[in-house]
Amino acid sequence: MSETSQLAEPLTRDQVVAELTGPGQSHELEPVLVGAATVRAFKNAPKSLRQLFADTRGDATFIVYENERWTFDEAWRDAARIAQLLARDYGVGKGDRVAISMRNFPEWVLAFTAITSLGAIAVAMNALWQPEEMEYGLEDSGAKVLFADQERLERLADCSPDLKIQVVAVRPSSPDERELWGLLDRIGDVEMPAADVQPDDPATIFYTSGSTGRPKGVVSSQRNIISALFSWELDGLVAARMMGIEPAAPASQPATLLAVPLFHVTGSHAVYLSSYRGQRKMVCMYKWDPEAAAALIEEEKITSFVAPAAMTGDLVRVAKQTDRDLSTLMTVGGGGAPRAPEQVKQIGASFAKALPNTGWGMTETNAIGTGIGGLAYLERPASSGRSSSVLDLKIIDEEGHTLPAGERGELLVRGTSVFRGYWNRPEVNAEVFIDGWFRTGDVAYLDDEGFLFIVDRIKDLIIRGGENIGCGQVEAALLRYPDVYEAAVYALPDERLGEEVAATLFASASIDLDALRAFLGEHLARFEVPRYIRVSPDPLPRTASGKILKRDLREEALAAMPKN
Repeated sequence: MSETSQLAEPLTRDQVVAELTGPGQSHELEPVLVGAATVRAFKNAPKSLRQLFADTRGDATFIVYENERWTFDEAWRDAARIAQLLARDYGVGKGDRVAISMRNFPEWVLAFTAITSLGAIAVAMNALWQPEEMEYGLEDSGAKVLFADQERLERLADCSPDLKIQVVAVRPSSPDERELWGLLDRIGDVEMPAADVQPDDPATIFYTSGSTGRPKGVVSSQRNIISALFSWELDGLVAARMMGIEPAAPASQPATLLAVPLFHVTGSHAVYLSSYRGQRKMVCMYKWDPEAAAALIEEEKITSFVAPAAMTGDLVRVAKQTDRDLSTLMTVGGGGAPRAPEQVKQIGASFAKALPNTGWGMTETNAIGTGIGGLAYLERPASSGRSSSVLDLKIIDEEGHTLPAGERGELLVRGTSVFRGYWNRPEVNAEVFIDGWFRTGDVAYLDDEGFLFIVDRIKDLIIRGGENIGCGQVEAALLRYPDVYEAAVYALPDERLGEEVAATLFASASIDLDALRAFLGEHLARFEVPRYIRVSPDPLPRTASGKILKRDLREEALAAMPKN
């Protein structure tokens, strides 16, 4: 034996990932041919969402909504009844689209389970859409059936009478022959109908706002979604191994708070779908209320919370003011929009045990991309973290050349969780995919250690509290108003929401802004209506090629904002 003992060198992150994804490991990666590309996929992952749901049945509490509770097994059995209803009474089969438009009710989860277990495609519609947008989404997706709650039923009634859709009513305010549970009373207890669901079958369509025109339907396969879920698991194992922590069964059931909408991938993937394998209790909120959230964290012993910066900031504020016991909270995750570095520090200081984490992801990547948490996040609060193990990132210049660390350019991503393409938009798909790489439209750089920093956007988008808003769509709505001649829409900073919608108009001197906003409210979701509107008596400034100088208008609006 030597006179001195040599301490083993600590493993690098890449070495830990290689170890955890190697042969025989639970998260072993293997090359798989998907289309024309070879990607890294999890060998031991369920082949479909249907298998994921079936494999995780049990007596643990799964869904909590006010005084209602479902176990994992009860949720599966009710989903089987809904699937039988869809197949028998509505003729839904593999590949058919079925839309869901409602608040975060348990029925959203049950319907999604049924739809995807049949091999049909769940269309997660934005519940904030107004009738015009709702009608567009139903027609664009070609949905055969719609699950809708009372508020959405009322909006549906204002859609064109030519819209043909079979409706299942969820929690209607008055007796309705289409009411879900009444329909299910005729079904009784049944097994989940048989369906041959394959890994690369389409599973979901989520709508995302683009820089111009109507929202685009993001089509993801069963494998895309499962890969995202397993990637988060792997990230947790890697983080634990790097800290020298051996995974162990939790002393009590983990619990998460669902306060973000299920029609966004943060809510559907990071909160809801990630709960199955860990048998995590999911407590649903009807709408965001930070004081109510603090009460639920205490009562239900919530261990994790994931939400955009505006909501986690609200919770930080309440944590400082309340006498609620929030000590069970272990992680406060971000999603949908970047956090200010100061909020990152406040999360670490405001809760007894909770550390912040966040990541960069898109609807198109099924919410994964990069991740960072704990001390690394506190040290790099402006970073979105390192890449997921099933994804590759690169930064390119305007000529398409790959840039070295530290240089800014457009972020591209490829890998197993990246979506299949936009629904019925081949011309857009041809623009956004380059040799299997997806162009994100984000301006970013990678540092020497592989940490990603998002610094700007190429796409003409506003991200307001986690909601993507296409400037072109808002401009189109403004130009429909008779007194508006020209319109430029852009983002202005907002302390709580990150960005707010603003517009500069060349318009009639007699324009009534209250009437304009009321008009916009009939054509746009509430969050898309500009908070700030400036009116110019002259045509808006343009470049020699005729493009409006939006940056100049934004700078003028920024200078005119009241200073705190």
